[in-house]
Amino acid sequence: MTGTILVTGGTGYIGGEIIDQLLAREYTVHTTVRDAAKSEAKLRRRWPDAGERLKVFSADLLSDDGWAEANAGCDAVMHVASPFPLDVPKNADDLIIPARDGTLRALEHAFSAGIKRFIHTSSAAAIAYGQPHKNHFDYTDWTDLTKKPPPYIQSKTVAERAARDWVAMNAPDMAYCSINPVAVFGPVYDDDMSTSVEMVKKIVDGSIPLIPNMGICITDVRDVAEAHIRALEAPADTVRGERFPTSQKFMWISEMADTIRARVPEYAGKVPTRRMPDWLAKFLAHFMSEMRQIKGELGNVRDVSGRHTEEKLGFTFIPAQQTLEDTVRSLVAKGIVKV
Repeated sequence: MTGTILVTGGTGYIGGEIIDQLLAREYTVHTTVRDAAKSEAKLRRRWPDAGERLKVFSADLLSDDGWAEANAGCDAVMHVASPFPLDVPKNADDLIIPARDGTLRALEHAFSAGIKRFIHTSSAAAIAYGQPHKNHFDYTDWTDLTKKPPPYIQSKTVAERAARDWVAMNAPDMAYCSINPVAVFGPVYDDDMSTSVEMVKKIVDGSIPLIPNMGICITDVRDVAEAHIRALEAPADTVRGERFPTSQKFMWISEMADTIRARVPEYAGKVPTRRMPDWLAKFLAHFMSEMRQIKGELGNVRDVSGRHTEEKLGFTFIPAQQTLEDTVRSLVAKGIVKV
């Protein structure tokens, strides 16, 4: 299959990898960014040979301007753009409103353009929270918003729920599905990387001197992009209404540190070995924004299964250990981590 695909959020970590793989498969790509005048040169440097197969449009999640033009001539939409801050906002609506309204705006303009396939980059945040007595999750689970999880978690859950409700009411024949990644790692193109990769950087460069008592599920950015393209190319009935978590393995931060030491010992000189007591993590949360996000995860297991995605879309995830190794090697190769 070839055609023209709209990828929103083309300067982001996931969006960039999706564009990379689409162009390699001979697709034409439209992508939206907040300001095309500022971002197009950067995108052209990454894909200097794309020519007319890459078109950049200005479009904001909170405005209708530019969306009709971006959708014109497209065969499908991959809606990746969504706010993901390093800090926790004081007002949850600062995240919820742009995530929800931006998703609905993307859907409405796709529908108006006659587009019949819409792949929504949601998150495992919409799956695995607000259920304190549960450790293992799959594509059928939903985050319980009545438990008031953190704003980012709320934003992804509300946006996906709203999208599914909108499709059911307005476009039931649309082949809508969601891709629900866990923490995304893997090779980086430059220092504009995911929040997850930023954590690996801090482990390797010594910014995290002690290992907090927390764990995360790991997925590779290359697999997240592959899932999007498989969902694009699969029969409509295979993907319509589906949820596709991308998750290879749950790992404690201590296991991640051990993996880095074993797989890339030449770059592991500053990787911490000592554990951070929970009381210290909670104390530091009063002063450090990143510790505020960790505080609620101390000791928790949120193991999200990606088996449904592998079985339904027909591919196997890259092992988490390989993803971590490739992440570290990429950070060093790009000069983001100095060793």
